[in-house]
This record gives sequence, C-alpha cells and structure tokens, in this order.
Amino acid sequence: MPPRRMPLLRRGRPLKRWRYVGIFGEELMACAALVQVGPARQSFWALYRRDADELRERTRLLPQRGALRLEAGAGVRAGGAGASAARTGRLRIDDGGVALDVALAEEDGFSACCPHGRGEVWTRKQAGVDARGTLALDGREPAPFSAHAVIDDTAGYHARRTEWWWSAGVGRSIDGRAVAWNLVSGVNDPPSGSERAVWLDGRPHEAPPVRFTDDLRAISSTDGATLRFRAEAERTRRDDFVIFKSDYRAPFGAFYGELPGGVELAHGLGVVEHHRALW
Repeated sequence: MPPRRMPLLRRGRPLKRWRYVGIFGEELMACAALVQVGPARQSFWALYRRDADELRERTRLLPQRGALRLEAGAGVRAGGAGASAARTGRLRIDDGGVALDVALAEEDGFSACCPHGRGEVWTRKQAGVDARGTLALDGREPAPFSAHAVIDDTAGYHARRTEWWWSAGVGRSIDGRAVAWNLVSGVNDPPSGSERAVWLDGRPHEAPPVRFTDDLRAISSTDGATLRFRAEAERTRRDDFVIFKSDYRAPFGAFYGELPGGVELAHGLGVVEHHRALW
C-alpha cells in the first residue's frame, strides 16, 4: 500500500487507482477524475451550473492530453502519502467549451486501508477544503468563484465484482459549524477502521455504518441519524466491454436532515453515487 510502489497486478487482481475531485458551491458543482485500471486509463469531468440548470460532461476512454489535469499539492502523490502541512493542488479542465481552473487547499485527509475480496484497498479522503478559481464558458471571459471541495485518492486491488453506494458533500450545521462528509457502503466499510468520516470545523471523525436507499434519496446511520438528498442534476453512464463493465449513476444536489453523530444540517451540497463494476 502507499507510499510504497504498487505493482499493476497482485494476486491475480489489477491495480485500480484514481484521483477524484468534487467541487460544491452555490453557483456551480463539478467533478473530475483520472482513473487507472491495470494498464488502462480513463478520465471524466462534469460541470453543473446551478443558476442556469445546465449540466455539461465528458468521459474519455483514452484521455486527451491537456483536456483534464489533476495535480496533487507539493508533497502529495495521488495514491500516495503526503506531508503534514497544507499545500495547494489544482484542477484544470479545458474541454468541450469549458475552461475551469481551481486551486485546492489540500490537507492531511482521512485515510483507511481495508480488505476487499482477495486484495486490499487504500484510500485518503479530504473534505471541506477551500476551492477557489475561475470558470470561462465557450470562449467568454473567465469569472471568479469560491466553493469547497472533496478529494478522493484511492489505490488498491478491488474484487472482480464491486458494488458501492457513496456520498460526499459540504455544508453548515444549524449551530454554525462547517461540516463535510464521506459516507460509503459496499467498499472500505468495516464497522471500524473504515473510510466513513464526518468533518466538523475541519476535523474528521469516523462515522458509524450507513445504509443508502435504492432511490439514493436517504442515507441512514446505525446511530439513528438520517441524511436526505434532493437531486438537481445527474450523471449516468454504462460501459460493457465484456471483460470490463461499469454501470453508475451520480446525481448532484442538496442535502438536509442529520449527519451521523446527530449533526443537523442547515445547508448541504454534494453528490450521491451508486456504482456496479466488473473489472
């Protein structure tokens, strides 16, 4: 596991590695990822303008040079360990009429290493980090914006058949605290030592196990809390290459209710995802 070098194949399972960044703000929400499965690579991005109710997205099975760049901060390697001090990462999209440039104030994050099938999966999640940048659409002048981000660095040897439910987001509690979360079921989710976490004023705390409804509208925790979700725009995709299959839906939207730990939200924005993969 990171920071050691990870072979492309271990115990008959290919290495899966990705860096995902989600940006959640009042004006816009966006996500982007660079994904590696064995020797194969893929990239995707999506941008949702909330004021215009417009969703743009693109998935590339063969990533195009310069279209999407995800740079970890100094001392941080996607899929590796980082330094303890805050450092700036970057997300850049120049594709499909979208020119997005975002600086990310990266932090230590919340890490876990969990068994999965015959292998193990390491992950580090950062949530609620400052994200500031500019957006220009279709050649127009860039406009500044500020938001908060979730960053997911994952590397491991997942089982051949993998299915997970996942949510990440940012917001404020009714008592004025900055909150963020990373909740999952199906992968990296043992009762303890999981990747589940809730951030309160920037400090992560492991969350108890959670369960997602089939329609992705609610996430219930074993401590009795229920987080509810209202979708505003949705990414969906299905790929079937016989030996590799992927089927997912990932709506952006608003959250209300309670986070694990009994933290009641005043306002929340983020994403929910259901993903089935054969890889």
